[in-house]
Amino acid sequence: MSISIDFAKPEDLPQLADLLSELFSLESDFTPDRDKQLRGLRLILDEPALGRLFVLRIAGQVAGMANALITVSTAEGGKVLLLEDVIVSQAHRGGGHGRKLVEHVLDWAREQGMTRATLLADRDNHPAQAFYRTLGFELSNMNVLRKRLE
Repeated sequence: MSISIDFAKPEDLPQLADLLSELFSLESDFTPDRDKQLRGLRLILDEPALGRLFVLRIAGQVAGMANALITVSTAEGGKVLLLEDVIVSQAHRGGGHGRKLVEHVLDWAREQGMTRATLLADRDNHPAQAFYRTLGFELSNMNVLRKRLE
């Protein structure tokens, strides 16, 4: 079974939106909305300076994704990674594919000169938090605060 990780292509967007629907069904802060997800995915795909969408393919089919957003940290004095939307489809979990996907994205970020990766995990998603800790992520003393601007 062939496994590859590469950048998303326009024809991947429907499958990525499906994965986001699966992810957002697991997270208490978000509600799946296909139109919004497709709009956001298209924005990232069309403007690579914002970030890159990574796709995990198993036997040529989309099986996972990660959203690597690029931002600037004044604390770090340069570009850093905001890792979002990491998901492997239910059918392919447990085989180490998520680890390969995240490590691939982190290697890419290092190659781009980024010095830190930050991510958010749902407070109640203990398996995800444990997974990220095995990859070297640590809890931060920072709290996430939000305000809708609409």
